[in-house]
Amino acid sequence: MRQLARPHRLAPGARVAVVAPSGPVPEERLQAGLDVLRGWDLDPVVAPHVLDRHTAFDYLAGTDADRAADLQHAWCDPSVDAVICARGGYGVQRMTDLLDWDAMRAAGPKVFVGFSDITALHEAFARRLGLATLHGPMAAGIDFLKNARAQEHLKATLFAPESVRTITSGGRALVPGRARGVTLGGCLCLLAAELGTPYARPSAAGGLLCLEDVGEETYRLDRYLTQLLRSGWLDGIRGVLLGSWQDCDSYDRVRTLLLDRLGGLGVPMAEEFGFGHCEGALTIPFGVAAELDAEAGTLTLDEPALR
Repeated sequence: MRQLARPHRLAPGARVAVVAPSGPVPEERLQAGLDVLRGWDLDPVVAPHVLDRHTAFDYLAGTDADRAADLQHAWCDPSVDAVICARGGYGVQRMTDLLDWDAMRAAGPKVFVGFSDITALHEAFARRLGLATLHGPMAAGIDFLKNARAQEHLKATLFAPESVRTITSGGRALVPGRARGVTLGGCLCLLAAELGTPYARPSAAGGLLCLEDVGEETYRLDRYLTQLLRSGWLDGIRGVLLGSWQDCDSYDRVRTLLLDRLGGLGVPMAEEFGFGHCEGALTIPFGVAAELDAEAGTLTLDEPALR
């Protein structure tokens, strides 16, 4: 697996587009998030349909066509330096086929931030644009609004990425050892759901796989992991970073499952790495070469996440 193209870091005054590719966005949280971005001396602009709600399916932020149009317009606008998702939820998979990937590729690289349902876009951006992305807090997310660690780690990654080349989780080794590879991953259920689509890479071989999820019963997590294993998608991975399992079963039970399903891969695994649906979530760059030290609980990037 090769390292992907890294976009440029942000500078004060950079224009940042906020889009909603998935679920509906509470207006008060959006406004609070915009205030945070302005406090970082950024110039946030809100895509036209961010506050929409689908008339038939209220779990979607407007129609598939409008959500896709917002993302594509923001990405292809030469005045926009970064695109930050407002929130996750569900809906990305419904709109990825509506994007003009040739036009987005021609627009060139820029910063892209999100997590959860946005996992499907991280995969698509890697496969279709060859672009490194940031798995991090979103503009209308509670963690982004309320947690200093989440805010500061994302801000440092955006403005001074060389200052966070080593990401220290405070977690532990589930399987000890060190491994080198290219980072990828995200929300486990989305990675499983993307298998077989034109937007998922055919294999995670050579990768440092980052996994997390939220609100899933253990048998469902088992099913997703088993699907990834049976498909051969996990063959050849170099290491695993395990993030949060918020609102799942007790972590002891989840840990037992993770070791049962992934331990046979024979690669280093670090648990409780502090990314995903947790308080104070760290920003993890995807598509960059790095070294995992499972015992130290660190991920050291070969180069800063952004140029």
